Amino acid sequence: MSLKFPVPAALAAVLLALSACANDPVEKPYVEQPVEELYHGGLAAMKQKEYGEAARLFDEVERQHPYSEWAGRAQLMAAYAQYQQYNYADAVNTLSRFIQLHPGHKDIAYAYYLRALCHYERISDVGRDQSDTEKAMQELTDVVRRFPGTPYARDANLKLSLARDHLAGKELEIGRYYQRQKLHIAALGRFRKVVTDYQTTSQVPEALARLVETYLALGIPREAQTVAAVLGHNFPSSSWYKESYALLMKQNLAPKLDSESWIAKLFNS
Repeated sequence: MSLKFPVPAALAAVLLALSACANDPVEKPYVEQPVEELYHGGLAAMKQKEYGEAARLFDEVERQHPYSEWAGRAQLMAAYAQYQQYNYADAVNTLSRFIQLHPGHKDIAYAYYLRALCHYERISDVGRDQSDTEKAMQELTDVVRRFPGTPYARDANLKLSLARDHLAGKELEIGRYYQRQKLHIAALGRFRKVVTDYQTTSQVPEALARLVETYLALGIPREAQTVAAVLGHNFPSSSWYKESYALLMKQNLAPKLDSESWIAKLFNS
């Protein structure tokens, strides 16, 4: 049988304080390390895919040795480690600081490219806000303009095409929504924007087909015929053209000729 004695209030307070201190994380004392040790430690962490630790060590290079020749390289490597963690916001901040501090650095083109990539990889589906897409396009365009002829510019151009396609898809989605609500004038504006502003994207055939439907809904058959002719001339094998042609045939607005002859007749009339 164990005996329990009441603990004096003052002693209880001391024990409680000691217990709390024991649970608190112990801060490591600041120790300055050689720049090479920090940098190579960061590289070793990168190799092990320990990106958080790598970013911390590269940050320490810049913090402890800001005027060394290693500082710029470490800053860029920290950004890359953050990018690998999908920590895009921190990577963008680090890269922006690098670009401001080291405008003449030999890897400045890569810094601009990696910053653009951080925005590009945040592009969401077409059902959501497209501010990341627009920002990515601005950054990618900047890479192409500043560093023409480089591999970064070539890849930026490819990604620009995909980003434009994404924005065109957003316009189409909004247009289809208006179309379902029978807000045909509003839908017309969105479909036209795809055709005029995003001419090289894969969304154009559907946009033209939707214009045919919208013009028919508005009671403007001649415009529907003209757009269908443009659709058939540029995308003769498209399923969207076949649907538009069938729709016009159903309403007796297309002559009973093969589609190529119909296109030629419309363009020559």
